[in-house]
Amino acid sequence: MPKDMTIGKLARAAGVNIETIRYYQRRGLLAKPRKPLSGYRRYDTDTLARLRFIKRAQELGFTLREIVDLLKLGDGSCKETRELAERKRSNIETRINDLISMRKTLDALIRSCRRGINPTCPIVDSLSRDKP
Repeated sequence: MPKDMTIGKLARAAGVNIETIRYYQRRGLLAKPRKPLSGYRRYDTDTLARLRFIKRAQELGFTLREIVDLLKLGDGSCKETRELAERKRSNIETRINDLISMRKTLDALIRSCRRGINPTCPIVDSLSRDKP
């Protein structure tokens, strides 16, 4: 891997597009290198490592705001990092339970629709009703 890369090479190496890198720079997740007289900013392998860290954290469900916190912690407090990860896991668990509940509701509506005994579609009726 080259020690310094153009933004295009960095994007390819990290598996993202150029606009993603620019967006991360605007959000303060990645530093924007100085623009030399030659006109092309150069990125080093540390930037590539940071970019890969961001992408892996996103794959685990961390938001960009949470990733900023992770990056601030760096190699520091494992306790704080663990607490952040535990909060994320709890949030994921809640989302999983919500999805299971939604699946059960949809399954019941689909079964009701398959019976074909209602004059109107139970799925449309359910979506049209105000929530109690």
